[in-house]
Amino acid sequence: MNAQALHGHLDALLLAVLERGALHGYAIIEALRARSDGLLDLPTGTVYPALRRLERAGHVVSAWSTVNGRERRTYELTDAGRRALADQRTGWREFSATVGRFLDSGHPSTASS
Repeated sequence: MNAQALHGHLDALLLAVLERGALHGYAIIEALRARSDGLLDLPTGTVYPALRRLERAGHVVSAWSTVNGRERRTYELTDAGRRALADQRTGWREFSATVGRFLDSGHPSTASS
C-alpha cells in the first residue's frame, strides 16, 4: 500500500501506534508494518515529516536519548493527541460506514432505480 492511498489517515495511524507507548521513529515504522501484516511499509520520508507535523500540533512530544551509543528521538502521545485520536476514530467509523454503503456488496441500495 502506498503513501498516497493513506492520504488523510496517516496521522491517525501514527497516533494509534503511539497509543501503546513511546517509540522511536524506526520502531513506529516497524509497528505500522507489523500491525498491517506488511501492507504498510512506509518510507522514513513519509513518516518523519508526519511525526514532526503531529508534534507541532501538540499531539505528540519527542525527546532525544542515547541507546547503545546512538542518538534516537522517541515520540510519545500527549493528552491532546489522545483526544485527537478519539476524534479520528469517530470520523473513521462514520466515513467507513458511509463508503461501505456504496462499496460493500452486502449492503442493499437505498436508492430506487
